[in-house]
Amino acid sequence: MLASLTVTDFAIIDRLHLELTAGFIVFTGETGAGKSIIIDAVGLLLGGKSDPNMVRAGADLARVEGVFHLAGEAQAAAAAVLEREALAAEDPAAEAAELTLTRDLRREGRSTCRVNGQLVSLAILREIGQLLVDVHGQSEHLSLLNPRSHLDLLDRYSELTEMRLALASLVERVLNTRREIARLTEDEAALKRRAEQLRYEADEIEAADLRAGEEEELRAERTRMGNSEQLANYASEAYALLHGDESSDQLSAVDQLMQVSVLLGKLANIDTDMKEDAELADSLSVEAEELALALRRYADRVEYNPDRLDEVEERLEVINKLRRRYGASIEAVLQYAEKARKELENIENSDERLEKLRGDEDKLLHHVGEVADRISKVRQMMGQKMGERVVAELDDLRMERAQFKVSIERREDATGCFVGEKRYAFTHTGVDEVEFLMSANPGEPLRPLAKVASGGEMARIMLALKRVLALADQTPTLIFDEIDTGIGGRVGSVVGEKLWSLSHGHQVLVVTHLAQLAGYGDKHYHVTKQVKGERTMTLVTALDDEAQRINELAAMLGTEGESGRLSAQGILAQADTFKQEHRPATPGKKLKQEKLL
Repeated sequence: MLASLTVTDFAIIDRLHLELTAGFIVFTGETGAGKSIIIDAVGLLLGGKSDPNMVRAGADLARVEGVFHLAGEAQAAAAAVLEREALAAEDPAAEAAELTLTRDLRREGRSTCRVNGQLVSLAILREIGQLLVDVHGQSEHLSLLNPRSHLDLLDRYSELTEMRLALASLVERVLNTRREIARLTEDEAALKRRAEQLRYEADEIEAADLRAGEEEELRAERTRMGNSEQLANYASEAYALLHGDESSDQLSAVDQLMQVSVLLGKLANIDTDMKEDAELADSLSVEAEELALALRRYADRVEYNPDRLDEVEERLEVINKLRRRYGASIEAVLQYAEKARKELENIENSDERLEKLRGDEDKLLHHVGEVADRISKVRQMMGQKMGERVVAELDDLRMERAQFKVSIERREDATGCFVGEKRYAFTHTGVDEVEFLMSANPGEPLRPLAKVASGGEMARIMLALKRVLALADQTPTLIFDEIDTGIGGRVGSVVGEKLWSLSHGHQVLVVTHLAQLAGYGDKHYHVTKQVKGERTMTLVTALDDEAQRINELAAMLGTEGESGRLSAQGILAQADTFKQEHRPATPGKKLKQEKLL
């Protein structure tokens, strides 16, 4: 849910900070006070179009920031996006439990987007925003108007998720099989050229007889031979210092260490506390002798061999040439050779392989058709039921003559999957193309949702759909702007009941002018416009006191005095009675879908 919203220097909002709760939240106030500006700010936060004119006069930058608390599917979906975009912490799921979205809009027109403080593209902000909030009414952020979302919503409503996953796995196998068939049925001359190329490459690598780690060994040997004179001198000098020069009367380091060992041995015979030191001296003299001998052997072994150096250089050049062609390392080159041999084997056995693949493809296409047809039959049945329930909802919302249909179509395709005697185009979702169609008024044909209505009428359509799809739609926060346009007080109470019931599975925010609807709010905010000095600004006040709510509802009813207050009290009492009768046993738990309808 949207836990907090902070808006700075946006339109006529100087600074606004709201701490929001779960449940049904209403915003009321006079026309022009700035209620819809708050909704516009949320739209900007979710990736909506930016307009530099919305930066408050006298400011250089407008900022909207929202903190979201997530759980369940919304949290998992957000975590997946964060991980994919390398925005996730060590524990992506834990990080996604709280998300902070920020959108800055500068007067010169540039805007920046952040997720948890990290810069992201507008597309990423929009993708995450669509997981968190749906804004219905006058905003453009309407996921239900996108036909691509209709099939997923119908399938979730129909509880087809598991069957969809099984079908998607089958379809992926078909596509993989077809890709291999395509590779093997290329032009014969092209296949021949490819086989010759693969054979040449594999033979070239095999002839080189590469060995893992060989390049490092050769480079080390080249370095030694290139510095052989220095190495021999260093070793000889070190040997001379340890073992001494026969022409000199001076004792060598080894001889001196041996003398020290003898002296300490005598000392330890007298003072046993020096036994360990004597043993150490003895050990040092022995190791010094061994080191001297090792240095002499090394000096004798080091030599400059130009023939061997040429061999090493030539071998390294062979390895470098193969690496430039086939991989960054010897291991990668060897892997390339193995892959080339396998592809060559497939080409050489292409006729047998093709026959088997085409048989596999035919079986898979029949299997896909069977599963897709079963899914389609469930969609047809549940689509009809969903259409009937949407119409019933619209009837409650004073759209008595409205029609709604879930259109499910198939398209024949000669290369498609088999359903009975026919073949149909298919995707990972099956053979169906789903779209919600509607007629808002008598005599009008059924048309796509986006072409049916606008304003308050569209908001009511969205409410009806959201009510029916409440268990299928996982968007945590729903916002309805001006949902009461064109309806009166009696229907306003019905809309209030429906929105409050919807809030058991979602956080619901509503901008309304109807007191009958506002009375059902769990939290009530009053939006006012004030002039301070020569500046106009929007203020939002939480009406936590019942007397404040009664005064606001009375003002919305347009009735002054005691009669208005009594009417407002009646609205709150009616709403409270309804809530008590329909409140779920477990707080925060969704109502069963049957009770919502």
